[in-house]
Amino acid sequence: MDPLRHIKPAVRDIRAYTLVARAARVKINQNENPWDLPDSVKRRVLERALVRPWSRYPDFDPRELTDALAADAGWRHDGVLAGNGSNELIEALLLVTVGPGTRVVIPEPTFTLYALLTGILGGDAVRVPLTERLRYDVDALVAARRESEAALTIVCSPNNPTGTTLSRAELERLCNAGDGLVVVDEAYHEFAGETAVPLLETHPNLVVLRTFSKAMALAGLRVGCLLASPDLVREVNKARLPYNLNFFAQAAALAALEERETLGGMVRRLVEEREALLRSLADVPGVRAWPSEANFFLLELEEASPKAVFEALYRRGVLVRDVTSYPMLSRCLRITVGTPEENETFLHALGAALGEAGVDTSADTGRA
Repeated sequence: MDPLRHIKPAVRDIRAYTLVARAARVKINQNENPWDLPDSVKRRVLERALVRPWSRYPDFDPRELTDALAADAGWRHDGVLAGNGSNELIEALLLVTVGPGTRVVIPEPTFTLYALLTGILGGDAVRVPLTERLRYDVDALVAARRESEAALTIVCSPNNPTGTTLSRAELERLCNAGDGLVVVDEAYHEFAGETAVPLLETHPNLVVLRTFSKAMALAGLRVGCLLASPDLVREVNKARLPYNLNFFAQAAALAALEERETLGGMVRRLVEEREALLRSLADVPGVRAWPSEANFFLLELEEASPKAVFEALYRRGVLVRDVTSYPMLSRCLRITVGTPEENETFLHALGAALGEAGVDTSADTGRA
């Protein structure tokens, strides 16, 4: 007997979303916030958790958190769904919309989970390449939506891994190009200072996803939210697992929202560090640092082997993300913006790695 014969053929043909676990002194491979929540905030979360019975389930409907999320986003509370990270909410949304033959428009390159889940559910991913400048091709996306009669179009703004954004006007064009849902993953929106939320009022086919894993410094606790019309939220909620968000994560998310001003300072510092890094890399021979509106950017290796540079960086204690398997990015590494000290270490390690690969690194790779 072969138990695998009962697995969907489409699933067996898909490669799982994976990340090889590696330890490093400077870990700038997962787009995390390099600064942790202040200890005072952590203690406040612990105090809330200690007075609560751990033998009891968390709130089935986390109303306090939902209300706080609505207030933070400027949207109605019945149009908010909290989840165990935004990935769970992406899955729930696709579960209630995608079946065999459902067409989903997905730009490329982007976060691979969109196409992976679409395939598992039997849907067809309609892939639309970015432009040569790694920008969204809005005309092509509009055409793909109309020609394929897509049920969904999923865009990440800023896009992972390119840092590309869509303007509010461009998102409005997508929403108006057919009745299919437009899903905007705003995992990194704080770093760009732009959001699609104001369009929710006039575009009932719009869905906005957010996470606490990046700017909000809660990657270890997995909290996200979905913002949409109340009718859509009610349907997506049917695919949400019961008690999906534990009470510890709920308390931490509430505390993070109470500390928006402090976390906003972290975001501003990361944006400053991003721009400083991009300036430092502008004169480094053999590389091209692509502009980004997120807390990461692409580093294109024009001469050296990206995989060789990746390993050379790792030998020097710096772990970045190898994205050479992504469409259009065969010569790229993705660099998460770290603390000033981490960024300095990365720059010096990069100079050594390029020199090892035979690139003339006579130009200074340190900060000006």
